[in-house]
Order: sequence, then C-alpha cells, then structure tokens
Amino acid sequence: MTRDEAGKSGPIRVVLETGVLVLVAVVLAVVVKTFFVQAFYIPSGSMEPGLRGGPGSPVNDRILVEKPSYWGSAGPSRGDIVVFKDPGGWLPAEEDAGPTGGASSFLAKIGLYPSGGHLVKRVIGLPGDTVVCCDDQGRISVNGHALDEDSYIAPQTQCNGPMAGCGGWTATVPKGRIFVMGDNRGESADSSWHLCKSDAPADCDPSGAFVPLSDVVGKVFAVVWPASDAKWIHRPADFKTIPSP
Repeated sequence: MTRDEAGKSGPIRVVLETGVLVLVAVVLAVVVKTFFVQAFYIPSGSMEPGLRGGPGSPVNDRILVEKPSYWGSAGPSRGDIVVFKDPGGWLPAEEDAGPTGGASSFLAKIGLYPSGGHLVKRVIGLPGDTVVCCDDQGRISVNGHALDEDSYIAPQTQCNGPMAGCGGWTATVPKGRIFVMGDNRGESADSSWHLCKSDAPADCDPSGAFVPLSDVVGKVFAVVWPASDAKWIHRPADFKTIPSP
C-alpha cells in the first residue's frame, strides 16, 4: 500500500468505526428499553406530591421504569407505581401523541427520551380484589383492609376518593386487570372516575375502569430529573398487609 492509499484509508476507517459504534449503541439502547429500563415523564399533577408534573407545574419529573420485576407470570403488586399504555380514552389527544419532533421522536423510540401515550398511577387493586370507598374515616378499603394513605397521597378534605365522589362506590377487579388511582385524588381521572360515578361523562363505560395487565410497561423505581427531585421509589408498607380476596 502506498503512502497516499494509507492516508486515504485512515479517515474512511474512522468513519466506518464510528458508524459501527453508533449502531451498536442504538441497538443496546433499544434492547435496554425493550427488556430492562425505560424513561418517562410525568404529564400531569395526578401523582403529586410524590411525582410532580402537569401543564402548570414548574417541573415535569423524569422517571425510570424497570421491567424485569414483571417478567413471566409475575405482575404488579398492590402499592406499586406503574406506567401503562392508555387503555383507551384516558388521555387527551395531545398527551397521547408523545414527542413529535424528529430528534425527540427518534430518541423516544430507543428509550433515551420520555415517551408519550402512557399514564402513571398507583396500583390499588389486583385481579379478584374488592376496592371500596369509603369507611367512616374516609379511607379506601381493599378486601376489607382500610388503607392508611396519609404518607403518600395529597391531603383530602372528606374522603380519599374525591374525583369519584365520597357517596360510596365499590369495584371488583376482573381477571387480567388492575385498579389504579393517582395520589392526587382530586386531579386524577383514574379507575375510580372511570367507574362512571360523580361527574364522569354520560357516555362513560364502567368496564373501562380497569387496566389490562398487558398494558402495563413496568414499575417506577426512581425519579432522575430534575436533580432536586431525584429519589428512589418504594412501595408503602401498608399494602403488604392486605389480605387475599
């Protein structure tokens, strides 16, 4: 090889090696997003005070969701905060669409940018559970166990299910589905609201109150941005004492 040929091959080799490294990085990112960890953002104030976000909020927490805990036959536990795909009509069109810009859309697909079209709520009931609102202290009960939620939900005035009202409601969770609620009960159009109680729309379908397990992406385990909000997410201990249905 002549000196001129060697000089030409140098830059070409650098370009090829860079391209291979970028391709490997993208493939690894897709694999990580698909099977292990994915980034999301908090699109509303429905999970305050623990997770902050929403149109009027100065911050939109970035969260990480892990998937291995739900591999195989394992599924969510009561008290987990989960991210799930919109079961149908839970999100307005602008939030369902997700990132629309070229770069942000591409990064969202490979798991390096928070994606849209998803919701984040706390699991209150599993298949077969009966969720009741409310006892004489305004507490929600699961299988007869009254939940002590003061440590993680936003303060309530009358009971712990305000968007669905305090007049009383009961839900038995069907097989293959879960019942979810936001921690900021007055700002969360969650499973309780989709039971068609209180001010729910006239065309509300109560069967849409339950989230299919197949729509669950994974469990929220950390807030990573902004740095001032960074923390690990843990399941409240009270959920461990709920009896089986």
